Amino acid sequence: MELVQDLTALDREDLKEKWREIVGVDPPPLLGRPTMIRILTCELQWKASPENRSAIRRDLQKAVRRIEHTMPQAMPGARLIREWNGRRHVVDVSTDGYVWRGETWKSLTAIAKEITGTKWSGPRFFGVSG
Repeated sequence: MELVQDLTALDREDLKEKWREIVGVDPPPLLGRPTMIRILTCELQWKASPENRSAIRRDLQKAVRRIEHTMPQAMPGARLIREWNGRRHVVDVSTDGYVWRGETWKSLTAIAKEITGTKWSGPRFFGVSG
């Protein structure tokens, strides 16, 4: 049986015991069972790896940087378009910031929050980085 299947077969109390055994402390009280299984799986994979954590972490950080460099950038002159709840929102990127509804904003995040009413990463909301 595979590792994840072994963990998914455990009930919550057995998962808590496994958590204590692997992590060394009690799991957070409100941590859901699916999240607990994912974290334990990750921990067991870390422990089974012949590389140390810092080497794996460096490799992951390098991979993230490569991905970030391939993401589109919002350059002055660009137009960002996002549909949200049936409404189309257009943001023009200028050298002074972001123009939305005729007003200049300093951040995409502030615009995304205004549009959605909740906290969002503006670059993620509009599909750009930086």
